[in-house]
Amino acid sequence: MQHQQGMTTPPPVISTKDHLYLQDMLNWNLLAMKKAHFMADQCQDQSLKTELDRVGQMHHHHYNVILEQLRQNQTQNPSAYMQ
Repeated sequence: MQHQQGMTTPPPVISTKDHLYLQDMLNWNLLAMKKAHFMADQCQDQSLKTELDRVGQMHHHHYNVILEQLRQNQTQNPSAYMQ
């Protein structure tokens, strides 16, 4: 099985379809973060609560990474979105 590597930086031009997908990724990570936080608050088992907090932090980190990449791309290329 061949391992594929993803991009480390966004392309200079982002299509509308790509932009919509990135918005979806932000929403998915935000929702997962909120659900993990909610479940951790409801949890009585400390080890499970700790793991749910870790999962929530992971999704929060992913959200911030995607958002920062979009901000950097927008700053460097204000007209970076294709229609």
